[in-house]
Amino acid sequence: MNLNWLLLFIPIGIGLDLTTADPVLVFLTAALAIVPLAKLMGDATESLAHYLGATFGGLLNATLGNAPEIIISLFALHKGLVDIVKASITGSIIGNLLFGLGIAMFVGGLKRPREAQKFHPSMARMNSDLLLLAVFGLIVPAVFAHSTQSAAEISLPIAMVLIGIYAASFLFTVVNIVPKLERDKQADIERALKAEGSPFAAESAGDDSSDEAHWSRGKALAVLAIVTIALAVMSEILTGALEPATESLGLTPLFAGVFLLALVGNAAELFSAARFARNDQMDLSVGITVGASLQVALLVVPLLVFAGLLFGQDMDLVFTQFELVAIVLSVMVSRTLIYDGESNWLEGLALIAVYVMLGVGFYYAPSGVS
Repeated sequence: MNLNWLLLFIPIGIGLDLTTADPVLVFLTAALAIVPLAKLMGDATESLAHYLGATFGGLLNATLGNAPEIIISLFALHKGLVDIVKASITGSIIGNLLFGLGIAMFVGGLKRPREAQKFHPSMARMNSDLLLLAVFGLIVPAVFAHSTQSAAEISLPIAMVLIGIYAASFLFTVVNIVPKLERDKQADIERALKAEGSPFAAESAGDDSSDEAHWSRGKALAVLAIVTIALAVMSEILTGALEPATESLGLTPLFAGVFLLALVGNAAELFSAARFARNDQMDLSVGITVGASLQVALLVVPLLVFAGLLFGQDMDLVFTQFELVAIVLSVMVSRTLIYDGESNWLEGLALIAVYVMLGVGFYYAPSGVS
């Protein structure tokens, strides 16, 4: 699906913001404008990754995969919307694990309703195991924060540990997982070609047209720079309209962060996951959704804690009980369903159902809970 037509909402959103229009309308247009910008940033990153090679390309993808969400969260944090930033973190994790992965499994399952879609379980298992570790990093501050004078005293060391684990997991993936996946892929291609009796097995096995970059290096860098500036402008408008818009709609900051702000930052990833699943590429869909949640927990969260220090904001790792329960349930449910390396439309529907039920709970959750 081509989302570039949504770029029309950039000048519309800027114009509405300058004329002090209804904040709900301003928020909506800014959100719609951010969706194609996030997708363009992902396309530019993928093209640059091709020129940098597997190792540095993977690092670039991992670093910029959640860049739109980081930019939005930084502007919200700078405005002092700490509770909404924490809620958006929760929303990103549960949104990718439940809604994003659920949509991908459901869409892919409808294409092959009589058989399961298969994906390589090694990466999925490692990411889901690391997500369990990240959950501990969010639970420990909530449990022990009362024993310190400031929640930052316990949040900062844990944030450092989480970033260290993220760096170690990336190194392990590059050294161990990626080469194994490439060997398995090559072996599958060679077996398929030999089974067909093709005389061009050797040449075809080494051919991978999917590695071709869509854009030149110069175009990718230019698009990345322009999109980053545009994202900064629209994120400023979005976060500025967020509080008055939620008040006008009668929503709590908790619900707004978990289900509005998070969906805006992850919309492009959700579209990509569904598209790959529809094309029977569940490895990519699982990698996008589960991997994005892992990056949020191990990379984005610590970075926002450090940013809080720079901005003079009280950003810590002490989340509300509702947020912690939602994250734990999402990790456990998704981990159970992906551990066997197979998926079907019913499992996808089940994940979506859990997401909807959590949405109902968050909608009625009282404001200011701890």
